[in-house]
This record gives sequence, C-alpha cells and structure tokens, in this order.
Amino acid sequence: MRILYVSPYFPPEPGAPAARVSELARAWRRAGHEVTVLTGMPNHPTGVIPAAYRGRLRVEEDFHGVRVLRTWIYAAANRGKVRRSLAYGSFALSALSLAQLGLPQADVLIATSPQFLAAVAGYGLSRLRGLPFVFEVRDLWPESIVAVGALSAGHAVVRGLTRVEEHLYEAADGIVVVTQSFRERLIQRGVPADKIDVIRNGVDLGRFTPASRDTPLREKLGFGDRTVVAYVGTHGMAHGLSAVLDVASGLRARDDVRFLFVGEGAERASLEARARELGLSNVTFLGALPRDAVTEVYATADICLVPLRKTELFQTVIPSKIFEILAMERPIVISVDGEARSIVEEASAGVFAPPEDVPAMTRAIVELASDPERRRRMGPAGRAYVMRSFERDMLAREYVDVLERVLCRARSREGQSRSKR
Repeated sequence: MRILYVSPYFPPEPGAPAARVSELARAWRRAGHEVTVLTGMPNHPTGVIPAAYRGRLRVEEDFHGVRVLRTWIYAAANRGKVRRSLAYGSFALSALSLAQLGLPQADVLIATSPQFLAAVAGYGLSRLRGLPFVFEVRDLWPESIVAVGALSAGHAVVRGLTRVEEHLYEAADGIVVVTQSFRERLIQRGVPADKIDVIRNGVDLGRFTPASRDTPLREKLGFGDRTVVAYVGTHGMAHGLSAVLDVASGLRARDDVRFLFVGEGAERASLEARARELGLSNVTFLGALPRDAVTEVYATADICLVPLRKTELFQTVIPSKIFEILAMERPIVISVDGEARSIVEEASAGVFAPPEDVPAMTRAIVELASDPERRRRMGPAGRAYVMRSFERDMLAREYVDVLERVLCRARSREGQSRSKR
C-alpha cells in the first residue's frame, strides 16, 4: 500500500504528534508499505528553524526508509494566538501549493490533527489527487480550545472551526480516533459509527526500555539519591502545571524530593517566573530536549507526573506519554480521569490524584516517594501491560486493516458510480 501521511509535526521535533506519525510510518515501512510524510520545516515548539532548513522552500529526506517531504512554513513559537494561527495557516497553504511538486502517487491519504488546519490541507490534497481521505483525530478541536479557556464557545472563530470540523467528518472516507471516548462523542454528534475506528497511541518497546536511575543526567543535576518527580511534555494551558508547582511548594522542606520539568510551551516562562517568586529550589526546568534524550529523563525519574486541567473534555483524553513511562518501568501519578486513569490503574502501575487537586497530588507523591518497594512492583507491571496492548507495530497493523477497509469502500463506490454512467 502507498500511504501519504500529512502532519505539521515530525522529528526532530519532540512531542506526541511527531512521535505517533514517525513511529507508525516506520512500522508501516518495515511491513513493506511505501510511506511518504508531508510535513513542515522543523520548528516546534520554539519557532526556530534549524540552520540546515532555513530559507528553503522544499526539502526531501529519508527517515529510516520513509520518504519525508518538508515544505515552507511561517515558523512561530508555541505561544501567542495570532502568530500561531499564521503558522497553522501557512502549513496548510504550503501543503496545497508548494508541496504538490514532489508528492508521489499514493493509494490513501491520512491527515492528522491537531492542529486543525493540517486536516483541512489533507482534505484538499485528497480531492486534488483523487485519494480516499482518512481524518485522524488526536484532539477534539475546537472543543479543546474552549476547554482551556483560550476562546469562548460562542466566539466567531470557534463557530467557524466547528462548521469546518463537521464538514471534515462528513467528507472523510474514514475517521481514526485515539480513544473510545472520542468515538462515542463523535457518534453522539451524528457521525456514522461505521466510519470511526479507534487506534490508540502506543510505544516503540525497542526504544523505551527499562534503565538504571543512576544516569549522567541525575549526576549532572546534582540529584544524588533523592526521589526525582518528573513532568515531561508540553508546558501548555491544558496541562495544569501550576498545581504541580503548588505541590512542590508544599514539599520544599523535604530535601529528599526534587521536581524536574522537561519541555516547552506557552506557559513555560510564566511557570519558571512563578517558581522563582516562590523560591522553589527543589524545582528544575530543562526546557525541550531531543526525543532521543527523553529516555534518559524517564530513567532519571523515580515518579512521573501526567496531569491535565480539570475539565470534562479531558476525561476523553489519553496522553501518549503514559505508554512511554510504563514501558520504561516508572510509576505514574495520573491526574487525568477517564480512560487514562483506567489504563494506569488496570496496569497496577500508578496512583490517581484528581486534576489540580494539590493535597491529593501531594499525598500520592509522598506515598510513592516513601515506598520504593511499591514503586519497584509497579514498574514491571506497567511494562507488561503495554507489551500486551500498546506495542506500536501491533497498532500499526491494526491501522493498515482500517486503511484497507477504507480503500475497499472507496473502490466499491467508484465501481457503483461507473456502472450508473
């Protein structure tokens, strides 16, 4: 099968969207499929394009056998509504124009969101090239924009995006979502159930493997034998990280616990400023690291945090970092209710603390910090769980089954259309 995958994010950019696209693409290529990824010049989340890509309109690369076509983008840091909107729009326009010159033939096109305009570009490309269109929904935009308070439900932008979203659901030949809750939510909105498949996020078990906590990073940061509580990921409006600082503030008297924040995002500067104001010497911010360095961060950690803000919509979300942490045999304090909580609890690999509930998060961290034997039991249990259900190659095979069904339906419709002529 020839697969064209449209995504605004791809390595060397860090984060869940780039990881999902790159790992699925590699798995498909290993299985013998031809895979092309259409993406932008790397710049997320800092908005800085590396020198090797700067000033170029198009770049073609080989990524472990996957053909990667990069097109021009207006780069913007992951903060500020206007510049980010321009960045989103620039990728869509570039994908629909400049990228046309180098796109190979394909059998099916997948466009992934967020961000939302990438799906619009994918839909446009599918129509220009006569390809079945699969809409991959990793986030329920524009609902999530409202959930984090960026815009109100009645805002003209939200109303406009909702209309576009509904058109994409209707026009798509297939819809792939990452949680069962997403599927149920779309069905409630009138999307046909037989059009929606669930392919959850997963983990490359060959990359994320258990490792000693005695890492060079632990030595470099001077953590010694202290319990390291780590958050790795986007520092955004959705993540409720201010509550984590409140937890750190309450535990500042404990010399045996340190907090480590790794990542970038719209809230990072304000979080660092608040940590300085509170005088939190037990908190370290590292900023964004290359994806290959994330495994060392997880290895350094004794406890990993997976928080989101307290909102009903986020009960439908499963942060993909959960699977990486479990694969690395690290226990989780999960502050996301719904499916994400169920996964961690079914794996017997963590403790739930309600989102933004500082006393509950504090108790969970203190309990795990005080019981290394419990943490040691949780680690292998978590890895065994993801090995059974969330191994990336297995999920990639399930995804191909979905694509083959989409292709069969598209060919059947085409045959029916010809017979009526």
